[in-house]
Amino acid sequence: MPDSGGTAAAARTERELREALEALAQGVQAAPDAYRTARGEWLRRERRRRLVLTVLIAVVFTLATLIGLWVLNQTPSDPGVIFSGTGAAVAADRATVTVLPG
Repeated sequence: MPDSGGTAAAARTERELREALEALAQGVQAAPDAYRTARGEWLRRERRRRLVLTVLIAVVFTLATLIGLWVLNQTPSDPGVIFSGTGAAVAADRATVTVLPG
Protein backbone atom coordinates (compact mmCIF):
# COMPACT_ATOMS: atom_id res chain seq x y z
CA MET A 1 0.00 0.00 0.00
CA PRO A 2 1.56 3.32 -1.07
CA ASP A 3 2.44 5.86 1.55
CA SER A 4 0.00 8.77 1.20
CA GLY A 5 2.38 11.05 3.11
CA GLY A 6 5.10 10.53 0.48
CA THR A 7 2.64 11.14 -2.35
CA ALA A 8 1.37 14.35 -0.78
CA ALA A 9 4.90 15.59 -0.25
CA ALA A 10 5.81 14.81 -3.86
CA ALA A 11 2.70 16.64 -5.11
CA ARG A 12 3.51 19.65 -2.91
CA THR A 13 7.11 19.69 -4.17
CA GLU A 14 5.92 19.50 -7.77
CA ARG A 15 3.44 22.35 -7.22
CA GLU A 16 6.09 24.55 -5.58
CA LEU A 17 8.54 23.82 -8.36
CA ARG A 18 5.92 24.67 -11.01
CA GLU A 19 5.10 27.95 -9.27
CA ALA A 20 8.78 28.86 -8.98
CA LEU A 21 9.41 28.13 -12.67
CA GLU A 22 6.32 30.11 -13.73
CA ALA A 23 7.51 33.09 -11.68
CA LEU A 24 10.94 32.81 -13.23
CA ALA A 25 9.48 32.54 -16.76
CA GLN A 26 7.36 35.65 -16.24
CA GLY A 27 10.47 37.65 -15.36
CA VAL A 28 12.29 36.68 -18.57
CA GLN A 29 12.09 39.28 -21.34
CA ALA A 30 13.19 38.26 -24.83
CA ALA A 31 15.49 40.59 -26.68
CA PRO A 32 13.70 42.41 -29.53
CA ASP A 33 15.97 40.94 -32.20
CA ALA A 34 16.41 37.49 -30.61
CA TYR A 35 14.64 35.65 -33.43
CA ARG A 36 16.61 37.47 -36.13
CA THR A 37 19.89 36.76 -34.33
CA ALA A 38 19.09 33.08 -33.76
CA ARG A 39 17.97 32.66 -37.38
CA GLY A 40 21.12 34.36 -38.67
CA GLU A 41 23.31 32.07 -36.58
CA TRP A 42 21.39 29.02 -37.79
CA LEU A 43 21.73 30.08 -41.44
CA ARG A 44 25.44 30.71 -40.95
CA ARG A 45 25.91 27.23 -39.47
CA GLU A 46 23.87 25.71 -42.31
CA ARG A 47 25.99 27.45 -44.96
CA ARG A 48 29.18 26.34 -43.23
CA ARG A 49 27.92 22.74 -43.03
CA ARG A 50 27.09 22.73 -46.74
CA LEU A 51 30.47 24.24 -47.64
CA VAL A 52 32.34 21.65 -45.56
CA LEU A 53 30.29 18.85 -47.15
CA THR A 54 30.98 20.18 -50.66
CA VAL A 55 34.72 20.41 -50.01
CA LEU A 56 34.75 16.90 -48.52
CA ILE A 57 32.94 15.47 -51.55
CA ALA A 58 35.37 17.25 -53.91
CA VAL A 59 38.38 15.91 -52.01
CA VAL A 60 37.04 12.33 -52.02
CA PHE A 61 36.19 12.53 -55.73
CA THR A 62 39.64 13.93 -56.57
CA LEU A 63 41.41 11.26 -54.52
CA ALA A 64 39.35 8.48 -56.11
CA THR A 65 40.14 9.82 -59.58
CA LEU A 66 43.86 10.15 -58.86
CA ILE A 67 44.05 6.66 -57.35
CA GLY A 68 42.18 5.23 -60.33
CA LEU A 69 44.52 6.92 -62.79
CA TRP A 70 47.54 5.77 -60.80
CA VAL A 71 46.30 2.17 -60.81
CA LEU A 72 45.60 2.28 -64.54
CA ASN A 73 49.08 3.68 -65.14
CA GLN A 74 50.71 0.77 -63.29
CA THR A 75 50.35 -1.61 -66.26
CA PRO A 76 53.57 -3.47 -67.11
CA SER A 77 55.56 -2.35 -70.13
CA ASP A 78 55.82 -5.89 -71.60
CA PRO A 79 52.78 -7.06 -73.57
CA GLY A 80 51.84 -9.72 -71.00
CA VAL A 81 50.81 -13.35 -71.26
CA ILE A 82 47.68 -12.89 -73.33
CA PHE A 83 49.30 -10.99 -76.17
CA SER A 84 52.76 -12.55 -76.06
CA GLY A 85 52.31 -14.93 -79.00
CA THR A 86 52.71 -14.11 -82.66
CA GLY A 87 49.94 -14.61 -85.17
CA ALA A 88 51.32 -18.02 -86.26
CA ALA A 89 51.46 -19.24 -82.67
CA VAL A 90 47.88 -18.19 -82.07
CA ALA A 91 46.75 -19.98 -85.22
CA ALA A 92 48.61 -23.10 -84.09
CA ASP A 93 46.89 -22.93 -80.69
CA ARG A 94 43.49 -22.66 -82.34
CA ALA A 95 44.23 -25.72 -84.47
CA THR A 96 44.79 -27.85 -81.36
CA VAL A 97 41.39 -27.01 -79.85
CA THR A 98 38.97 -29.89 -80.25
CA VAL A 99 35.26 -29.42 -80.22
CA LEU A 100 33.28 -32.18 -78.61
CA PRO A 101 29.94 -33.08 -80.17
CA GLY A 102 27.17 -31.80 -78.06
